[in-house]
Amino acid sequence: MDEKEFLTELRAHQGIIYKVVSMYATNDEEKKDFYQEIVLQCWKGIGGFRGDAKFSTWLYRIAINTVLTLRRKKNILQFNELLPDAGFEPPAVFDQEDRWQLQAAIRLLSETDKAMALLFLDGYEISEMAAIMGISAAHTSVRMYRIKQRLAKIIHSKQHE
Repeated sequence: MDEKEFLTELRAHQGIIYKVVSMYATNDEEKKDFYQEIVLQCWKGIGGFRGDAKFSTWLYRIAINTVLTLRRKKNILQFNELLPDAGFEPPAVFDQEDRWQLQAAIRLLSETDKAMALLFLDGYEISEMAAIMGISAAHTSVRMYRIKQRLAKIIHSKQHE
């Protein structure tokens, strides 16, 4: 893939980067840093993109791995407050209040569970999620079941506070 094709694909799928960045960053400066590092890592790794998977799947994997690596390096405390940001957009079946509750609940998940929830909300199949996360499909299925249960419990407890 040449530079022009890469930039075209990146522009077409930049929403993926925004979703990942907005779910993990704690402020605007960190969002910019994460975004730039993801683009850099994609450019560095473009030679490894063989086209076996969709570009969006490959991009998700790079974006999630980059953010998780940066967070580990910086030893950033988990941020559980709501950021008013348009980068994360749950499916349209939710009204605005439900969207905010779901976003707040997802922010309370572990780093990898947060990534899996984002992939699920974006409509990825279990097999695609497994490939992105580097785990088996069976393990992905079990984790998604547990994530859904945890999110329901978090939202239910917040509604009854």
